[in-house]
Amino acid sequence: MLHTLMYSPSHSDLDTLLLMAEAGDDLLLLQDGVLAAVAGSRAWVQLSACKATLWVLDEDVQARGLSGQISTTVRSVDYNGFVTLTIRHPQQMVW
Repeated sequence: MLHTLMYSPSHSDLDTLLLMAEAGDDLLLLQDGVLAAVAGSRAWVQLSACKATLWVLDEDVQARGLSGQISTTVRSVDYNGFVTLTIRHPQQMVW
């Protein structure tokens, strides 16, 4: 399953997301969801325990001026990579 976190972590249910995400899933952080990948943040501490593979949409990171602040353990993806993730996962859940 592809999980997409589009909203700021302060307006998201990260606890439930973490319960639902399983190994083999992908979690893409986009729009204001990229804030959850800021290294050292409370949201990042929570997400770092996620069983899913974590991705961040590079264009949204750049648009928010966060390029140097994103955790190095998150994989970066562009829009083509986003499309690849959606093809890989017919089931998707938006957070």
